[in-house]
Amino acid sequence: MKIRIVGGAAEVPSEAWDALDPGRSPFLAHAFLKALEDSGSVGGDTGWQPLFFLAERDGQVVGAVPAYVKSHSYGEYIFDWAWAEGAQRGGIAYYPKLVVMPPFTPATGRRVLLADGDGEVRRALMVAVREAAVQLRFSSVHWLFTTEEDQRALEEAGYLRRISVQYHWENLGGWADFESFLGAMTSKRRREIRRERRKVVEQGVDVAMLSGEEMGDAHWAGLKRFYLDTGERKWGQPYLTPAFFDRIRATYAPAVRFAAASEGGELLAGALNFHRPGSDAMYGRYWGCDEQRPQLHFETCYYAAIDHCLQQGLTLYEAGAQGEHKIARGFLPVPIRSAHWVADPRLARGVQHFLEGECEHNEAMIAVMRERKSPFKPPAEADQGA
Repeated sequence: MKIRIVGGAAEVPSEAWDALDPGRSPFLAHAFLKALEDSGSVGGDTGWQPLFFLAERDGQVVGAVPAYVKSHSYGEYIFDWAWAEGAQRGGIAYYPKLVVMPPFTPATGRRVLLADGDGEVRRALMVAVREAAVQLRFSSVHWLFTTEEDQRALEEAGYLRRISVQYHWENLGGWADFESFLGAMTSKRRREIRRERRKVVEQGVDVAMLSGEEMGDAHWAGLKRFYLDTGERKWGQPYLTPAFFDRIRATYAPAVRFAAASEGGELLAGALNFHRPGSDAMYGRYWGCDEQRPQLHFETCYYAAIDHCLQQGLTLYEAGAQGEHKIARGFLPVPIRSAHWVADPRLARGVQHFLEGECEHNEAMIAVMRERKSPFKPPAEADQGA
């Protein structure tokens, strides 16, 4: 087996890359990662420089790690700004660092892609990543939004464990449709969701979930407009360039799901989702509108997506980062895993101390919120059909 480092998806044949198993994630497809590169959303002076690790046997790619050299901490969603500040106060250079995740994408997924689940290949790639970090003098390595399987292997390899929180919808009750999903909730939550959905209908707004292949020019133009407007208002500078959406339309449209809100045939708002064909999960990414309307955000970003998942037999919907308000709408808090290695022993000790307290706090918080804030009936009431 040989480990080779290349400068991104453009240097790997799409067939060889897509033969590796991405699990549920639509964000690890060659088309998605190359669209980021082709559109200038990564590379250049963006602070995200692709550095992909390939494991090869007999000239065949059998494993890969898509990593990025970072000169800042924007677009990661697992925040380490305090670590960077601590490093600066101690006279330690924190950048460049190495991050393993699809850029700007706070979604759990495999970080080591394998052809056949070979543990030897996984371990070899993890070792190669850290060795490269040492040789290239990166301050640290951060594997973000890892699966449980990758996380276990990383912790066994000496990486520090971190637990963050997101809110995910899962079909926990084997619900067949939206009404049966509502039936599992407390009466108060049912009434509130029905009222929020009814408010959208009463305004004459229609929301339809379209595949990328069903979207017309107006939908794609609207999607681009919504993203740029929302990004400029929320973040100051959108991460994705307009050309990214053109590339996705040309090369990855089957993975797109767009919740399009229209009034009188005119597009009013929308939410972009991704679904890898054949998987059982959908992922929400960006939302925007030309005009704010009551409850429209909840309908396009949450309810229409849940309804679509139920109709299509999908069991998981990740709607993005943050948002305790999602709990009332059927999303429950879940642990988000990441693994970290810090080169400087002084900084590493401080980070380890911080993570031990943070992990304990977040795990306890998740347990309390699931018990006390769940919108669903207690098990005894659910069993009785109350």
